[in-house]
Amino acid sequence: MAATEPAAGEDSLYVLTACLLTPAQFPSVLGDDYPAACAALGLEPYEAGYGLVFGQDGLGARWTVVIDDVSLVAVAIASWDCGMAYDLSPDEGSVVAGLPGWPLAVATRAPGLPDPHDPAPEEGDPAPLAPPAEDDWGPAQRRLGADEVARQWQEWRGQIEPAPAAARPDEAAQGAPTGPYAQVRRALDELRGYLEEPPPVGRVRSGFAGEGARMLRADGPGWSLVARTDDMAFVLLDDYPREVLPVARGPRLPALLEGLDALAVRPS
Repeated sequence: MAATEPAAGEDSLYVLTACLLTPAQFPSVLGDDYPAACAALGLEPYEAGYGLVFGQDGLGARWTVVIDDVSLVAVAIASWDCGMAYDLSPDEGSVVAGLPGWPLAVATRAPGLPDPHDPAPEEGDPAPLAPPAEDDWGPAQRRLGADEVARQWQEWRGQIEPAPAAARPDEAAQGAPTGPYAQVRRALDELRGYLEEPPPVGRVRSGFAGEGARMLRADGPGWSLVARTDDMAFVLLDDYPREVLPVARGPRLPALLEGLDALAVRPS
């Protein structure tokens, strides 16, 4: 997926991969919404967004280069996804910031360079960016887990398909829920609050799911939701590490998902 050849010298950059940082598409590891994700990198949440380019300099150090040419990065990602080569070489005038480290795990490395490492710090430099620890559990890991459920929806959905509807937790069930489902109920209540007072941009995102449905991703303090507008939902919680909690399609869930989809931001 690399786009440029390594060259001698510390100032060169060998591009390994890239991603978008826009209201509709941003690394959720950085925050619950687009402004929070921008703030994690010290950026202003401009509506047009940014491209994040991950690479190594001529000495092998990890760098995240922020550019304002979103279209360039989008074309590169689309080309790479199709298995096509694309030379992602941002113009110097499009560079907004160069940040040490990578906020995401990058599996590749530049051939002919030292192993990826953080650059030597200089006075006034920010702390190097780093992906969250895999063996911990917190907001970043919870959001990453929800992203993975969205990507592997059919697998997760198939795990509960054989169970009768009455055996699945229902978001409209009567009585006071206990354990994790008390927090699931709170998350659903907060989501209904989003319909009354829209949350920060990117807090609710809608993507293509096929068959006329949309895949929803929503986040809030301590919880993340994944849902298909024509099906059920899953909730992940900070307080219940690595548990994926199903929410059956009760009588209230369809209207909630429809309302969330109406206010969600969508990739252009």
